[in-house]
Amino acid sequence: MRKVLLIEDEKNMSRFIELELRHESFSVTVAYDGEVGLHMAMAEDWDVILLDLMLPGMDGMEVCRRLRALKKTPVIMITARDSVTDRVTGLDCGADDYIPKPFAMEELLARIRVIFRRLDDSREDAAAQLVFQDLSVNLEARIVMKGNVEIELTKREYDLLVAFMENTNRVLNRETLLDKVWGFEASVDTNVVDVYVRYLRNKIDSSEGPSCIQTVRGIGYVMRK
Repeated sequence: MRKVLLIEDEKNMSRFIELELRHESFSVTVAYDGEVGLHMAMAEDWDVILLDLMLPGMDGMEVCRRLRALKKTPVIMITARDSVTDRVTGLDCGADDYIPKPFAMEELLARIRVIFRRLDDSREDAAAQLVFQDLSVNLEARIVMKGNVEIELTKREYDLLVAFMENTNRVLNRETLLDKVWGFEASVDTNVVDVYVRYLRNKIDSSEGPSCIQTVRGIGYVMRK
């Protein structure tokens, strides 16, 4: 269930929005002044924050500025002020969107859906890519980059690199790597892992400094700084 924090001091307005959002299966928490709203915004993770501009205690602009200093939670400003200057100021202080009062609930819901689609798309993009230091792997395109340079890997080298990058800072023994890269039924000796780790190091390591794939004597290997 998506979590919404509504920071709105007008009780009738906040109740109306809360009921409509709950009807759409959102989990809604309400704060009625800026300082309490900022504390709640910082204390928990929210899917979106609906933030009134004119609030007692601390106005919405200041709430948004302080929130943005530490968190990237999406913010939609809701306000009766609709001048171009107000809209620009609201967006410049970190709001993701701005909707003036009075508004149709359908429009607010549509704007929330747009933000959620954008978040879902960015999460899918992040899930399709692995990054470690200056190495990046595009899992969909199977492209490996070191900085701005593409690295050519064989299938086994690529699968081995992915296994390491999906388990950074975790020691993997040779048997585990053999299963991940060659499969459970592979009739090869674990020494082949050592050979391919050497191949991989030759392609991804810098000429200066230690390898990012470190040997853990008597156990296996680990990718870490």
